[in-house]
Amino acid sequence: MLSKLFGFDSKTMTISKEVIGGVTTFLTMAYILAVNPSILSAAGMDAGAVFTTTCIAAVVATLVMAFYAKMPFALAPGMGLNAFFAFTICGSMGYSWQFALTAVLLEGLIFILLTVTGLRTKIVESLPLVLRNAISPGIGLFIAFIGLKGAGIVDSSEATFVTLGDLHAPGVLLGAFGILLTAILLVKNVTGALLIGIVATTLIGIPLGVTNFNGVFDTPPSIAPIVWQFDWKSIFTLDMLVCVFTFLFIDMFDTIGTLIGVSQRAGMVDKDGNIPHMEKAFMADAIGTTIGSMLGTSTVTTYVESAAGVNAGGRSGLTAFSAAICFALALFFAPFFLSIPAQATAPALVLVGVMMMSGVTNINFSNYLEAIPAFVCIALMPLTYSISDGILISLITYVLLYLFTGNYKQVNIGMYILAALFILKYAFL
Repeated sequence: MLSKLFGFDSKTMTISKEVIGGVTTFLTMAYILAVNPSILSAAGMDAGAVFTTTCIAAVVATLVMAFYAKMPFALAPGMGLNAFFAFTICGSMGYSWQFALTAVLLEGLIFILLTVTGLRTKIVESLPLVLRNAISPGIGLFIAFIGLKGAGIVDSSEATFVTLGDLHAPGVLLGAFGILLTAILLVKNVTGALLIGIVATTLIGIPLGVTNFNGVFDTPPSIAPIVWQFDWKSIFTLDMLVCVFTFLFIDMFDTIGTLIGVSQRAGMVDKDGNIPHMEKAFMADAIGTTIGSMLGTSTVTTYVESAAGVNAGGRSGLTAFSAAICFALALFFAPFFLSIPAQATAPALVLVGVMMMSGVTNINFSNYLEAIPAFVCIALMPLTYSISDGILISLITYVLLYLFTGNYKQVNIGMYILAALFILKYAFL
């Protein structure tokens, strides 16, 4: 039965390792239950409702991964993607969270179509590798900046725009302590380091007056305020097209990078470098994103923290199933997760940012033709407080550099079309 349901092989796998792998994966990514409501509430969404939808979306997508793809990966609303949702679409662009959810719904439906037709991988291969390698580090810097700003460690300044926060303030000291503690736990390879850092910082914040503790157990908050909330009238606008494309772009490379990296670590790659059932794994995040948008949360993606579960021995869909059960149980801990202050989520944001910087090593900075567009992408995301601006302007930079240096034949026609559309966007919108 386990073989048919999850691809479990009793000759090479054990049930105990699969379950431990699933619990380990959950512990390493459970910080999203605190961080996602914190980020999306900045867009005006009800934090309690977002907590519930985050759990449900994670359960649904991870169960698809478990039963359909039969792979040991867990999914949940993605970091970076939720920042784009809240701080770019709803922040700098000024749209409602209903508009952003509509973009997520369209992205999910397009992903389902692309996965069914097998076009998803082909689209990835047509885009410049250097920009793919730059997106993750750029998002890493961006979400780290958000975390530092939320904790008050980075503050505004009329003279220099940004400056160091008040190091005598309890909240700032608490945030700095949380980052240091979590960093030590990561260096020590402690399982669930991010979650432990969040919990410890939250508890220490109670006597400091930073944490407003509201209990531990309760029934899950209602999702009524955010379920099925879409802005249908804005579907055929250029900004909607840009938002949908950016969601597609970020999620596509985030998922592919995670699947390849974790599968290689698990020894699940065949002799030709291919990953069995990859299209089925793609379908899990496509379905999760679509259903998640209907419930009221940002894009769902495969988590790189699944590597922790793989390291613990998880190899089949039973690992993913175990992680899904943990997310389902977490529904009843809403008061605790919603009591967590920004100072306690800052360590997760900053240190996930560190993890996302690894793509920099794949960029050849001695080749200016590649280094300049990559640097533009990485630098502009935090400096413009916008993931989409970083991606779009770096793509334009890439195309123009290749065009005016005589290397125009190395750029495919699709890139020229996209660059032209984005130039028109900045010129007229």
